[in-house]
Amino acid sequence: MVKLEMIEDARDDAIAAWFAGRLRAALAQSPEIAVTVPGGSTPFPIFDLLAKEDLPWQRISVWPGDDRIVEEDHPASNVGKIRTRLEPAGARIVPLTEDARPPHFAIAWLGMGGDGHVASLFPNTDPQADDPHPVRRLTPDPLPPEAPFDRLSLTIPSLTDSDEIMFVIRGADKRAVFVAAVQGENDLPIARLLKAARHKVTCFC
Repeated sequence: MVKLEMIEDARDDAIAAWFAGRLRAALAQSPEIAVTVPGGSTPFPIFDLLAKEDLPWQRISVWPGDDRIVEEDHPASNVGKIRTRLEPAGARIVPLTEDARPPHFAIAWLGMGGDGHVASLFPNTDPQADDPHPVRRLTPDPLPPEAPFDRLSLTIPSLTDSDEIMFVIRGADKRAVFVAAVQGENDLPIARLLKAARHKVTCFC
């Protein structure tokens, strides 16, 4: 059973402060750490606040959990937007590639779609907890009209190869999907990931 803490109605500044605290704790145990973070609209205001935190950013590698297969300067690029916000602070931004070998993550920060997808592990991609590949090239079906591109995504084993997992989920509908997954009431990608998680999960919702 996943060790879950749900924190309701948290503001962006509170989430940024919490995440910075977890980074400090991880850095106290290791000279260098890696984290994975999501794309989408929700995290970027939090990244802007996080970049202002007094952290030894040069000791932190940041991986996107997924990305659209576009150039970094394309508006749909996750890594491009992450780089714009966190690289000036000193973080090392690592683009996803099909042959990447992700490290163990201090924290895997994830979002979730209304259909229960995590990273770009959409329901049609049938993600598996024992996937032998750390990164997959995937085609969502249906393709979101605002971003009709193939994706690269960390797989469930890569995302759960972490000390802890956090989610930031906005909206009652998404929260209901998440809670149903926690309770084992669906077999969506979010449910498969939570079932595979053996460490603490914090959900800001």
